[in-house]
Amino acid sequence: MDNRESAEMYLETIYVLSQKSDSVRKIDVSKHMGYAKPSVTRGISLLEKRGLVTVDTNGNIILTKQGEQEAQHIYERHTVLSKMFMNLGVDEKTATDDACRIEHYISDTTFNAIKKHMNKYQ
Repeated sequence: MDNRESAEMYLETIYVLSQKSDSVRKIDVSKHMGYAKPSVTRGISLLEKRGLVTVDTNGNIILTKQGEQEAQHIYERHTVLSKMFMNLGVDEKTATDDACRIEHYISDTTFNAIKKHMNKYQ
């Protein structure tokens, strides 16, 4: 996994967790992703340096405006691709696993074409 993909995985995880809870801490990210807490601490630190998250004095991870925009973009890719694969008959676990891999590498042009195509059937 390259640095960009790793950063996107952290952003998406923080976004998903923040939709379920008022606070997201490193331990929550660690449990959700199955990563060791030191790895998560390093990953969050890199996101902070890029201005995508802040960590408050209570240890809560907060997406910045830019971080939230990027996380929403990644999450949209994940959900659209997952739905597309399931519509093709792929089981949910395989569809979401494959979407998770593809979402980081697909071009905006191709993704937007898929999204436009999927919207025809909704």
